[in-house]
Amino acid sequence: MQRVTTAAVPKIPVLTRLGVDSRLMFMILAIAVIWIAFHALTGGIFLTARNLWNLSVQTASVGVMVSGMVLIIVMRNIDLSIGSVLGFTGMAMAVINTNFFPQNTWWGAVLTLLLGLVLGGVVGAIQGTWIARLGVPSFIVTLGGLLIFRGGAWLLTSGQTVAPLSETFQIFGGGLNGSIGGLWSWIVGVVLMAFIVGADLRTYGVRAKRGLPNRPLALQLLFTGLSVLLVLGFILVMNGYPDPRSGAPRGIPVPVIIMLVVTAIMMWVVRATRFGRYVFAYGGNPEAARLAGINTTRLTILVFSLMGVLAALAGAIQTARLNAGTNSTGTLAELSVIAAAVIGGSSLSGGSGSIPGAFLGAVLMASLINGMLLLDLPSAWQNVVQGLVLVLAVTLDVYVQKRRTK
Repeated sequence: MQRVTTAAVPKIPVLTRLGVDSRLMFMILAIAVIWIAFHALTGGIFLTARNLWNLSVQTASVGVMVSGMVLIIVMRNIDLSIGSVLGFTGMAMAVINTNFFPQNTWWGAVLTLLLGLVLGGVVGAIQGTWIARLGVPSFIVTLGGLLIFRGGAWLLTSGQTVAPLSETFQIFGGGLNGSIGGLWSWIVGVVLMAFIVGADLRTYGVRAKRGLPNRPLALQLLFTGLSVLLVLGFILVMNGYPDPRSGAPRGIPVPVIIMLVVTAIMMWVVRATRFGRYVFAYGGNPEAARLAGINTTRLTILVFSLMGVLAALAGAIQTARLNAGTNSTGTLAELSVIAAAVIGGSSLSGGSGSIPGAFLGAVLMASLINGMLLLDLPSAWQNVVQGLVLVLAVTLDVYVQKRRTK
């Protein structure tokens, strides 16, 4: 009698069946543990409105750059030059702002920023062209860029610090005038909460109409409610830090708004544009992408150019926050950005990456740095901790890749 065998049905994890990203959940829990630990170690300072407001500003520069790094890593490349490009473009903007435009004019600050972004885009395009057309590995090209643009920042001013910058340009860094106030923060919060509710309900309805798997309605309402509560808590914290001059709520810092807008745009680019689909197609199988007619040379140049623009934007934030162009701005920033991207789920073997995960990775890295500063740890120990986090993140990525191939 012949036996009939049936293939074993693979077990699907509970979180996956519920439509929950386990990696994002793990990162949220890790951030919560880090925050609670630092709050206890700092004697109740870490989770105050003042420190969380400062933490949000400290996250901004890494948060702006990390989404670009995700695309680069997805395409099986790396960019080691972003810290130097940040410093170089930041110094260039400081020189432009102090020498070529009238002080305290809004258009002077905007033009300074635009010129800096163009410079960053050109720098990125040059490196991308070198990689795509000449076939030089991105590791070598951007390692050279790390040295070239760090030296370029010094050569721009012969090593001198350029300060002060105009008050209007300082707004980009979240200084005394660099936040939108309590009322506008509530307006932004209400709009964002309404958008979350509308988007979740629309997505749920579309998936149900097309017969696609959905979370249980009660679970979906729970997730939507938690997202709304998260936004509400964020606004309360931002408004909980008063302006030292007037006592009025400071509200959301401008660099944080820039970071959130950049993150939202990059999520849309990845999910809803041909450019985003091409990036992931190339990362999954470069040869198949070429055979499918994707212009991989142009794609590589565009991704590195985008990374240069984001590094310049982070340079504007850092320079405005310091109110000076300095030669050390952006030093080792590439370490935090790469670590944040890898922690957030970007595989160094290419083909996979997550913008929301990378954003949480940026929050995690900024939280570690902020907590170590509050504990007054020497910079040497801070570098040790960041290096260990990077090594552990890459080790986890290698482990996950090996598990997938078994």
